[in-house]
Amino acid sequence: QVQLVESGGGLVQAGGSVRLSCSVSGGTISNYAVGWFRQAPGKEREFVAAITGGGSTYYRDSVKGRFTMSRDSAKNTVFLQMNSLKPEDTAVYYCAADTVPDGSYIRQQYDYWGQGTQVTVSS
Repeated sequence: QVQLVESGGGLVQAGGSVRLSCSVSGGTISNYAVGWFRQAPGKEREFVAAITGGGSTYYRDSVKGRFTMSRDSAKNTVFLQMNSLKPEDTAVYYCAADTVPDGSYIRQQYDYWGQGTQVTVSS
C-alpha cells in the first residue's frame, strides 16, 4: 500500500516562500506520477503541479514561474517549492500518486492521497 505524508506548510506573508515535502512509502516514486493538488475553503480541489515517472513536470498556469516541483529518488520524496506566494494560494495542499506514470491533471485518476498540509498566505 502506497502512503504519502506531506509536510512543510504554514503561515507566510505574501511574496514569501514555502517548500512542501511529500514522503512516499510502499512504492518507488519513479514508478508513479506524483501530483500536488490544493483545496481552498468552499472550492473544488484543483491541480497544481505534477511530476511524471520519467521526471517531467507540468503546472497549472497560475503557478508557472512561481512554483517548482522536484524529487529526490534516494529519499523517495517529492517537493513543491512555492515562491512569490499570493493570498489566493492559501489552501490545503495534498500530494497524490498515480499508478499511471504519465500523470494527469485530473484528480480522479490519482490512486493514493496524503492527508494534506495547510498553507496560509497573509496579505
